[in-house]
Amino acid sequence: MRVYKATHIGKIRTMNQDCVFADNNQIGYLQNLLIVADGMGGHLGGDYASKFVVENLVKLIYEIDEKKPVSILNECITKVNELLWLEAQNNDALFNMGTTLVVATISDDKLYVANIGDSRLYLIDDGIKQITRDHSLVEELVIRGDITKQEARVHPDKNRITRAVGIEKFVKIDFFECDLTQKSKVLLCSDGLTNMITDEEIFNIAVEDKSLPEICAVLVLRANEEGGRDNISVVMADRVLDINS
Repeated sequence: MRVYKATHIGKIRTMNQDCVFADNNQIGYLQNLLIVADGMGGHLGGDYASKFVVENLVKLIYEIDEKKPVSILNECITKVNELLWLEAQNNDALFNMGTTLVVATISDDKLYVANIGDSRLYLIDDGIKQITRDHSLVEELVIRGDITKQEARVHPDKNRITRAVGIEKFVKIDFFECDLTQKSKVLLCSDGLTNMITDEEIFNIAVEDKSLPEICAVLVLRANEEGGRDNISVVMADRVLDINS
């Protein structure tokens, strides 16, 4: 398996509050680990929250004595949510900070995903499929039929999320499992990508005959060309054997 990560401040923000992690080596009992976190909560809070969650989540996964991927992710994310919430209670400068979180691991031909917030995971094969469901106000409007997917992309409240890590002591986590083929590609990303370019364009870029670093670079470039209004983060993985790993 090959993995690659990229993050960029974008063209408007003065700080990158995204944090990414990608390792195709074993992390605890997980065969690999992919993470995207998009922080929020003031100039300091968002940056602190995303880094805190990623660093402590990796540490907890190394330490946990649990072997099933979903159980590992559930227990470690639940714990890191409480740790971040406690940090916010004890520091006025960090009060009400939080972060989105999308986490994935691949075991044999199975993809395991955990999600909180509106960072996304896509499965790219013969087409592109969004596996995660956004925890956002506009997604709820789409589900109710009040607006279309196209209208959601330009809705004034599209950045209002309804669930995040660290905002409350307990958080609900969504879990997903998918079967993979040998040509499957997995993309995790922050909304700095998906608010700028469409799923169709993401698919067209992802299936080009390019390396993962080249694909990630083009995705970031296109998001910036379309305005780069937020931090842009992407993590990609495919099933091709990496001879350098």
